[in-house]
Amino acid sequence: MTDITGILISFIISFGLLIVAMSVHEFAHGWVAFRLGDPTAKYSGRLTLNPLAHIDPFWTFLLPLLLFVTTGGRFVFGAAKPVPVNYRALKNPRRDMVLIGAAGPFVNLASAWALSIVIKNLPMPALAASLLLNLIVINVILGVFNLIPIPPLDGSRILTGLLPEPLASAYADMEAYSFIILLALIWLGALNWLVWPAVGSILRLLGV
Repeated sequence: MTDITGILISFIISFGLLIVAMSVHEFAHGWVAFRLGDPTAKYSGRLTLNPLAHIDPFWTFLLPLLLFVTTGGRFVFGAAKPVPVNYRALKNPRRDMVLIGAAGPFVNLASAWALSIVIKNLPMPALAASLLLNLIVINVILGVFNLIPIPPLDGSRILTGLLPEPLASAYADMEAYSFIILLALIWLGALNWLVWPAVGSILRLLGV
């Protein structure tokens, strides 16, 4: 097997696991919004675990490929289309914004915890254990990365719901520049000093 073939297989496997984690993440947003009174995700076909409903051309395909190539195959990350939420339909918009925003990262971290119990307590073939371990890591990365308070990441929803109204409105205006800010942070190595330490700490707590 050539190096290129190995890298390609590694990307396909990592990408497949990422799609699984992202689908669960987006479903969690939609389900919590639905339970809190907003059926927009359901009527938009997003209240599903079907990955095809959550795919975005850039965030789901191009960004993972770009990161995988630029990091020499050491890192793959992406995102899905944000689940649409009509905050006017919510019973308590400011509180519910926080709950909806936190739902995706919470489910990813809870999934990582559940899978860590499985991998430590159930005997399985080495290949299955390796896949589960990768899925744990991807879930933790997805959960931590999305807590960064930059639109459209979930951390921004949480922070917007917690800030006083005037500050929340001003903060929401950042979204027009969020893509540039996010790429700049990645380019400047923010993953090294912001995301990776948190990911490493969580993985150590999980004992994997």
